[in-house]
Amino acid sequence: MTIHPTAIIEDGVLLGAGVEIGPYCLVQSGAELADGVRLHGHVVIGGGARIGARTEVYAHAVLGGDAQIRGARSGSSCLVIGADCVIREHVTMSAGSAKGHGITRVGRAGYFMAYSHVAHDCTVGDGVTFANGVQLGGHVEVGEGANFGGLSAVQQFGRVGRFAFVGGVTGVNEDVIPYGMVIGSRARLTGLNLIGLKRRNIARSHIHALRGAFRVIFQDESSTLASRAQAAAQRWPEIAEVQEVVHFILADAKRPVCSARRRTGVESE
Repeated sequence: MTIHPTAIIEDGVLLGAGVEIGPYCLVQSGAELADGVRLHGHVVIGGGARIGARTEVYAHAVLGGDAQIRGARSGSSCLVIGADCVIREHVTMSAGSAKGHGITRVGRAGYFMAYSHVAHDCTVGDGVTFANGVQLGGHVEVGEGANFGGLSAVQQFGRVGRFAFVGGVTGVNEDVIPYGMVIGSRARLTGLNLIGLKRRNIARSHIHALRGAFRVIFQDESSTLASRAQAAAQRWPEIAEVQEVVHFILADAKRPVCSARRRTGVESE
């Protein structure tokens, strides 16, 4: 391993093979860096952080700091980050909170651009992409492969499904279905992330079924959202993607599901 002489590594830190720690980094007691982790200069790793193998952390990132909650106290809470992530400059990821479940989880192979933030008690899936300045409130759940445009934000306790796309400068105050695409100052469901579906090599027949289910669920307002979702599940019982969307909608959640809304005159302009 390589440790710059200006770095501070407290007693009780576990370092794997091939770890590189750059100038003026601080790694607090209790932290764990797996094999091949690389910290650029001025990185702070809290004592509750577990950083996965080969993850690369750029300058001035702070990982595993206390939850940003009034009256929060340091304790046994932690942050777990998977392998092969890229965490760019000034990214912050908080540890879990005593009021929550005590752990913040970030999956493997995520790419987090500068100034993005993952708050306390969040669960973030594998392979996500956060553009610059993306912000997650506390207790947010993000599915595998979700993609966030710059300066977008998700309200606390929100959910963003697998392979969803959130446009830049979008405020997400309602849950985003898997494979959905939202945009607007307050998120509006504009359709399916068809480009993402194709990139994931989803079968064409499944994409057609998912488009049909989208029309049934979101474009027919003659009944409740739950009943329309159940109708889609019965119509396409063999299509895993349709069943995933239906399960997401019917789940017991803190937030309503983001729906397609008719554009106002101002939005159209």
